[in-house]
Amino acid sequence: MALNAITAYCKALRLPTIAQVAEDALATAQREDWPLETFLQHLLEQEMAGRRERRITRLLKAAHFPPGKTVETFDQKRLPLRIRRQIPQLCEGEFIEHAENILVFGLPGTGKTHLVAALGCEWVQRSYSVLFISTFKLVGGLLRAKRDYELERELRRLDRFQVVILDDLGYVQQSREEMEVLFTFLAERYERRSVVITSNLVFSEWDQIFKDPLTTAAAIDRVVHHSLIIEFGRDMKSVRAEEAARRNGIRLGSSDAAQDAES
Repeated sequence: MALNAITAYCKALRLPTIAQVAEDALATAQREDWPLETFLQHLLEQEMAGRRERRITRLLKAAHFPPGKTVETFDQKRLPLRIRRQIPQLCEGEFIEHAENILVFGLPGTGKTHLVAALGCEWVQRSYSVLFISTFKLVGGLLRAKRDYELERELRRLDRFQVVILDDLGYVQQSREEMEVLFTFLAERYERRSVVITSNLVFSEWDQIFKDPLTTAAAIDRVVHHSLIIEFGRDMKSVRAEEAARRNGIRLGSSDAAQDAES
């Protein structure tokens, strides 16, 4: 009866993990003759571990990461050595505490998206709140919010994320309305929250996004200040192109072997 009461109290106090493990923990404590403080510490440690696991599950769901893009599945050997050496430190997410940014530049298909998504997963494992979103989708949402007079509320919602990963900055359609809401978003997060941006356009080409020279300069100034810049290099080949070439090579090799057999 006492155990049932303890379980009920734990549920009422929103201690679900203790309610779940109390019976087994009590049996272990009696068998190993734990002091009372050891038993209590064990229960609290289990509750903390359960809360962390539930929080990470919620954060992963809210982040909307593309499936399968983790550090384990990312081919780091393709990266220049200077970038590979940065990855362990980047995974720790210390820059987030200082509201700093990361800017990743490279040609399409070189693995920018995979890298930032993989880093985002690592940040979530360290209990940071992250949102992964394509730039055109973010801008579209901001435009709809502005049309409905809800822009401020949408910016507050986005502000709940300690990191927003903006994928493919160069693919915004570049209308004045899009430029304005994107600049507003970047300005709102400046020195308060972190932004991670991937782009196939270097800074000298950002006038294609923001068009107005003053706005372009102001946007660059905000994202570059307190930021780390990662450049994949123009000599890196597209991952998708390499995979397609390997597939074609396999098919060509099989065809050649069949023709040799027939002859």
